[in-house]
Parts: sequence; C-alpha cells; structure tokens
Amino acid sequence: MPVLVFLIVISFSMYVFYKIKYVRSTLPIEKKWLSSKSSIALGLFVALFGINQLFLFPSTITYIIAGGFILIGSFNAYNGMKAYKHYLPFAMEEAEYMKNHS
Repeated sequence: MPVLVFLIVISFSMYVFYKIKYVRSTLPIEKKWLSSKSSIALGLFVALFGINQLFLFPSTITYIIAGGFILIGSFNAYNGMKAYKHYLPFAMEEAEYMKNHS
C-alpha cells in the first residue's frame, strides 16, 4: 500500500518537525501547543503503521499486535487533539501579547 507508506512518512516527518519547533520555542504555552501537535502526528504514525502491518503480514499474531498499535496510536492522536484545542486560544493570546510587547 504505497498510500499508507506515504502517509506514514509524512506523519513521522511532521512529528520530527514539531519536536524541533518545540525545542527551539521559548514561550511556555507555545511549547505545550507544539507538543500537542507532535502528539497528534506520533499517534497517526503509530496507528498507520499498525494498519500497514495488517496488509503486509496477515496472521493472527499480526492482527493482535497491529490492533494494539492502532488503539494506542488512536488514543494518542485523540488526546493530542484535545490538548491542541485546549491550548490554541492561549497560544494565540500569548503570541499576540509577545507581538505587542516586543
């Protein structure tokens, strides 16, 4: 499944991108906001990896392990989305404050 491989590579790249931005950021709320975005990307990576394994190795053990990956990845992406929605207004307020006071 080339589409899944492409999505896996993109989600992992986004995870690395947001982690680098997280390390370089100095604002505390922005760090939490970027961490939530990287959590979403990591969750998608793990879930998509689990889905990809279902197509590559069709066996009972693969179904169990891939199901675990899909559940853990989905849970991580869901929690990342909740955190993203929570921190977004605060990050916007912090950015506006820094823009006006610098």
